[in-house]
Amino acid sequence: MLPIQITGHNLEITQTLNDFVNNKFDRLAKHSKKITRIHVILNVEKLRQVAEATVHIPNTEVYAKEETEDMYKSIDGLIDKLVHQLEKYKERDKDIRRK
Repeated sequence: MLPIQITGHNLEITQTLNDFVNNKFDRLAKHSKKITRIHVILNVEKLRQVAEATVHIPNTEVYAKEETEDMYKSIDGLIDKLVHQLEKYKERDKDIRRK
């Protein structure tokens, strides 16, 4: 289980939403064992549902932001972006070790 801090702006973080975020972010653990903590910000602005996250890894941070009309879709898109970035980081880390 990853240490996840969830913050809501103009949004109450319900138990259902909290569980959804935790289950989705557990997927990131498969892509990097080095994650020290994650900060997720969920924001509602009129018709925009914004999810953004900062994933802390030793010596770097990975940031992504997703905006849709549905919070659950925003979280799904956010996870996809973070997975892509973590895979890039992992490949770059392997390349540095090879040299």
